[in-house]
Amino acid sequence: MERTSKDPSAYLGSLPDETRETMERLDDLIANVFARHPRTLWEGVFWGGTEQTIIGYGDLSMTQSRGRIVEWFMVGLALQKRHYSLYVNAVEGRRYLAEAYAGRLGKVKVGKSSIGFTSLDDVDLAVLTELLERARDQLQERGA
Repeated sequence: MERTSKDPSAYLGSLPDETRETMERLDDLIANVFARHPRTLWEGVFWGGTEQTIIGYGDLSMTQSRGRIVEWFMVGLALQKRHYSLYVNAVEGRRYLAEAYAGRLGKVKVGKSSIGFTSLDDVDLAVLTELLERARDQLQERGA
C-alpha cells in the first residue's frame, strides 16, 4: 500500500449512501481523537492481496522483523464488501490493543490488529474511543 495525496474527505463523499454515513461517523470519531496527527488516504494491495482504500490516522514508522523500516498509520479505517474494518497498530506488552479490548467492544470480529463489524450499533463506542485514545497516547509517547 502507498500513502496518497488524495483527500480522505473526498473519498468519503464518493461512497454509496448506505455506507457513507457510518464511514463519516467513524472518521469523525477517529479524527477527533487523533486531531493533532495526520489523516491520510492509503491505496493499493493490502494483506491477502486485495485492493484497499484505507484512511490512516497518525503517521507511524515501524521496524519489521528483518530490520526494514516501514511507514504506516497507527489506526486505519476501511470499508470492505460486507463490513467495516479498523486496523489498530498499537501494542501493549506483546498484545495488540484490538485483542486486549476484544471482549469489551461489542459484537465485533477481532484479529491481531483488526476489528471488523457490520453495523455501528454493534460497537460500544465508549470502549472504542478508549482504545483509540490509548493508541494515540502510544503514538505521542513515540514523539510522533
